[in-house]
Amino acid sequence: MPPADRFAAARPASEGSPVEPPPVDLAVMIGSLRLPNPILVASGTFGYAREMAGYVDLARLGGIVPKTITPLPRKGNVPWRTVETSAGLLNSIGLDNDGIDAFLQAQLPFLLGCGAPVIVSIAGANQREFVQLADRLEGVPGIAGLELNISCPNVSHGVDLGTDPELCRSVVAGVRGVTRLPVIAKLTPNVTDIASIARGARDGGADALTLINTCQGMAVDWRRRRPMLGNGIGGLSGPAIKPIALRCVYQVRKAVDLPIIGVGGIMTIDDCMEFFVTGATAVQIGTANFAEPIASMRLLEALPKALAEIGATCMADLIGTLRPPAGAAVPAPPPPPGSPPHAA
Repeated sequence: MPPADRFAAARPASEGSPVEPPPVDLAVMIGSLRLPNPILVASGTFGYAREMAGYVDLARLGGIVPKTITPLPRKGNVPWRTVETSAGLLNSIGLDNDGIDAFLQAQLPFLLGCGAPVIVSIAGANQREFVQLADRLEGVPGIAGLELNISCPNVSHGVDLGTDPELCRSVVAGVRGVTRLPVIAKLTPNVTDIASIARGARDGGADALTLINTCQGMAVDWRRRRPMLGNGIGGLSGPAIKPIALRCVYQVRKAVDLPIIGVGGIMTIDDCMEFFVTGATAVQIGTANFAEPIASMRLLEALPKALAEIGATCMADLIGTLRPPAGAAVPAPPPPPGSPPHAA
């Protein structure tokens, strides 16, 4: 099977003559940040955009989240770093990057010339490093926002800050104190109660949330009796985690009133629409970029028709419109003021 189709679901062929959908407004707001459309590319799956320029019309993207940067260069984890699974990808890259100095000099100028909003992903080993990075990026012309990677499972202490509500609040608050840029906290699903972590991010001053980072997983070579990843355990992405990501968006949407960027296993336009209906304001395309470099363009082109199918003229007509399960009891409306109480 060709690599571009490895994870793709079967898509029915269109019937009859194509019908041009009516104009729709694809713009969305992530806090104070206006994005031209809700199709973004996820950190760690798109390089620094330069690598994808020959495949994707970068200026059409709703936003680019480049590879996460750290204060100092990191070599990352030992090989193997990736293992393909039956429904996605395990990775243990370990935040391999050249550090913020090299990013500012060698990568950011190209990114800012792409024509799409650039949301810089940052990660630190502690609150001080997150604040240091945010302070360094404050005032750099052209940056649209910051995504705080407090949820990477592949580095020492990578998820610690994102698994405790108070630590999460503290990191976000520290960053909020040194920047006027929109702050987006990227949360891990590897917790018991993701809603409590979301509330911590909100209380720290986050403008939005990205849900979710990868789920911890493992691959084993039973003949050699060894893990296949050099780090043993890695992060699972791709179609296998979409139900988990949707569940997290659903729970967090009910818990906090913040825009959500949904990510996790998005391969088709139906996947996108499921995230929007569940409560995501925008989505990030991740593992699909490896299987099909033009996936973001395909989804963006399909979005107006999908909106028109339900009579929507803008994204607000769709976002967060999920109904209760069929047959679920609908709570009775409260009695009007002054009405007599019901008998017990």
